Amino acid sequence: MARLHVVTGKGGTGKTTVAAAMALALADEGRRVLLVEVEGRQGLAQLFDVPPLPYVERKIAVGPGGGEVFALAVDAEAALLEYLDMFYHLGRAGKVLDKVGAVDFVTTIAPGLRDVLLTGKVYEATRRKAHGRLAYDAVVLDAPPTGRITRFLNVNHEVAGLAKVGPIRNQADSIMGMLRSDITRVHLVTLLEEMPVQETLDAVEHLEALDLRIGSIIVNMVRHSPLDDEALTLAAKEKLPLAELAKGLKAAGLPADKATVAALAAETHDHAVRVGLERENRGRIDALGKDVVELGLIADGIDTGALFDLAEELTA
Repeated sequence: MARLHVVTGKGGTGKTTVAAAMALALADEGRRVLLVEVEGRQGLAQLFDVPPLPYVERKIAVGPGGGEVFALAVDAEAALLEYLDMFYHLGRAGKVLDKVGAVDFVTTIAPGLRDVLLTGKVYEATRRKAHGRLAYDAVVLDAPPTGRITRFLNVNHEVAGLAKVGPIRNQADSIMGMLRSDITRVHLVTLLEEMPVQETLDAVEHLEALDLRIGSIIVNMVRHSPLDDEALTLAAKEKLPLAELAKGLKAAGLPADKATVAALAAETHDHAVRVGLERENRGRIDALGKDVVELGLIADGIDTGALFDLAEELTA
C-alpha cells in the first residue's frame, strides 16, 4: 500500500544514492515516480548528471522497467510563496514580500514552518490527481539525516507554538495524518559501523514513538569477506600459519620474504577484526526485527550505470 517512501540515514551512508536507486526500482511497468529533495544540495542533479533542478517537476530518467522518474528540488521560500498564493491569494504581493526578504525572515524565525512547507509540497504531490488518477504512483523523499529526521517529520509539534488554528495548523494536521497512514514508510540507510548503526537504532525508536511506520533498514556498501569463518578466527587471534601464507605467495609469483608475510598477516588480522565488528553491528540491526536489505559496495564510485545496478538489487 505504501506510496510515499521517506529515505533517511546518517550523513555519509549514501542516503541520497539509495533514494535515487529506490525511485528507479519503483519506476516499473509504466509507473510514474517523483523523487524529491529538500536540503538544497542539488544532490540528485549530480547523481543523474543533469542541470540543477528548479522548483518544478522534471523528468530525469526512465526506470529499468520502463517507468518514468521525475525529480523536484523543494525550496522553502518558493513553497511559502506558493502557500501564500494558495490560501491567501496574495499573487504579486507575495513576490514583493520575497524581494524585500520577508519570506526568508519568516522561515528563519519559524524553522518549524520551513519543515511544514517542505513536507507540505510532498503531501500535495502524493495526493495530486491528473486525468482521474494519481499523478504519481509513488513518491520518494530524500529526507534530512537521522539526526534531524524526527523533528522534520513531527510537523504537528513544530507548529504547536506557531499556530493553534487556521490554515497552517490544518495543513500540519493533514500532513501528519498522511505520514502516519498506511501509504507512508520510513526507510533508514546505514553502514555496518558503530555511529551509523547507533543513529539508526535511535531513529527507529523515536520514529515509532511518533506512530510512524518503518519500512526497511538498508545496509549500504556491504563488503563480503573472501575468507571463511575458520580463517577469520585464526586471523583475529593472530594465529595464521605463516608458512602457509609464504607458500601461497610463492605460488602466486609474489615475494615471500619474512617482512612481506608479516605484513600480509597483519593486514589479514585487521580485516578479520573489521569483519567481526561488522557482524556485531549487523546483529544489532537484526535485533530490531525489521526488514533488512543489503546493497553491495560499488568500488568504482557512483554514476548513472551504478544507480541502475543498485535499483536492480533493490528490486531483487
